[in-house]
Amino acid sequence: MTNHDEAATVRPLTLAWASRHLEAGERIIRTEVLHGGLSAEMRKLTIGTRTGDTRDLVLRTFVNVEHAEDWLEREAGALTLLPGTGVPAPGLVAVDPTAAHCEYPSLLMTHMAGRTVLDDEGLDTRLPLLARQLVAIHALQPAKRPRGHVTLTTADTVVVPNGADASAWAAAIDVIRKPPPPREGRFLHRDFQPGNVLFDMSPSKSADVRITGVVDWAATSWGPADLDVAHCSVNLVLLYGPAWGLRFLEAYEEAGGVLATDASERLYWLVRDGLASSEEVQVVAETWRGAGRTELTTRAVEKRLDAYITALMDALG
Repeated sequence: MTNHDEAATVRPLTLAWASRHLEAGERIIRTEVLHGGLSAEMRKLTIGTRTGDTRDLVLRTFVNVEHAEDWLEREAGALTLLPGTGVPAPGLVAVDPTAAHCEYPSLLMTHMAGRTVLDDEGLDTRLPLLARQLVAIHALQPAKRPRGHVTLTTADTVVVPNGADASAWAAAIDVIRKPPPPREGRFLHRDFQPGNVLFDMSPSKSADVRITGVVDWAATSWGPADLDVAHCSVNLVLLYGPAWGLRFLEAYEEAGGVLATDASERLYWLVRDGLASSEEVQVVAETWRGAGRTELTTRAVEKRLDAYITALMDALG
């Protein structure tokens, strides 16, 4: 086996486990690191087939990550459910959530065509595609529902950026001190955002842009659609600027999605996920810089988040 680079080397037990799940006569001939994941190591495995052709798989490994077993079981469950639904997602090949066979908890899945696109250019075209895809995910009615959503952020764990609008943040934190408003549950991706969506970017016309895959189903949950929409909105804000948060809400509703009609209920979910991102700004900014958005310093992202929280409180508070 040849490696694309040293970091791409698959650990011996994991390599043997992955090899046992190939077709007869196949072997792993090359490995390559895939960048962009926050919590997991991602590698593309190129498989040599009996006919001399190649195909690709993706290996996802959680190294010393809390809740790895839970995340991999959720992802395996989602990947088992999604075939035939019309939602483009990887196919499950094998999973070892407890590291019974691998050095660390791991999942093997099919590789999807396309690439993540984080550029500012063409966002107007991609935004309605993202909205329509999320509406389709929320329309899924699995025979067995995934576990209920978890919101780990509390009023006491929010990290207020230096120089932020103190009154706006204090008011926002007060919003999440209240119990969540009742909302009908939906099938949630729970980390739907541009970094987890693959596009086919045709070189001819922008009209040819299409989504080819949605990845990272490790946080799949059951809960209010508003929460998934709020999560994508704040990621758009941090990537592209404060105005894009509420624009995504509009796009989601234009695509047929249903959100809370009461302003205070809508504000609750938007603020909750916005404040949650305050705890991960440095890690998120570093990940996006690694993916090519070198201008997204921690400070630049903090300023966008502050402007967004302030705008939410002005518009809906």
